[in-house]
Amino acid sequence: MAKEKFDILRSTCVPLPLENVDTDQIIPARFLSATTREGFGENLFRDWRYSKTGELNRDFVLNNPKFSGKVLVAEKNFGSGSSREHAVWAIYDYGFRAVVSSFFADIFMANSLNNGLLPIVVKEEFLKKLLGLIQKDPSTEINIDLDKQTFTIVSTGDSVKFAINSYKKECMLKGLDDIDFLLSIKSQITAYETNKSLAK
Repeated sequence: MAKEKFDILRSTCVPLPLENVDTDQIIPARFLSATTREGFGENLFRDWRYSKTGELNRDFVLNNPKFSGKVLVAEKNFGSGSSREHAVWAIYDYGFRAVVSSFFADIFMANSLNNGLLPIVVKEEFLKKLLGLIQKDPSTEINIDLDKQTFTIVSTGDSVKFAINSYKKECMLKGLDDIDFLLSIKSQITAYETNKSLAK
């Protein structure tokens, strides 16, 4: 299924100053019965957003009207735990298009790139500065340039480069998933197979 193209994103951020956030905290297991990717956003961080009786937890950042934006900024070791792809679906469905941390679980990172969510790894020092700025001023904006692979804090000009697999980068820039990518180079594949059979 084709994804939303990702090129340049300028946005405010939502700070989540917590370490070791696992996939069960991102989307609890009891919400995994759905067969489509839509609708998971309403249960993102469900047990942190709501009490056991269903009351809104006004102390949790997603319930704080001061913070909004398409970028989630978390502390180290985000997305650990089970390999459930639903965690990424929930983050994306909620409206986030990028997640920033100093470390992601490998499977979470792969699931993110496969589903149009950009995981950006930055150094601890930069992450702490970014979280501090956002918490002090929720209007703090960042600029992500996927083509140049840069993450910039607009107000300070601080900018860092981030790594991304070149194939996944191309897919995100063009809004393609793996099947869409193969279809986009179908003529090249056909030509290769034809030349290969003729060479026999």
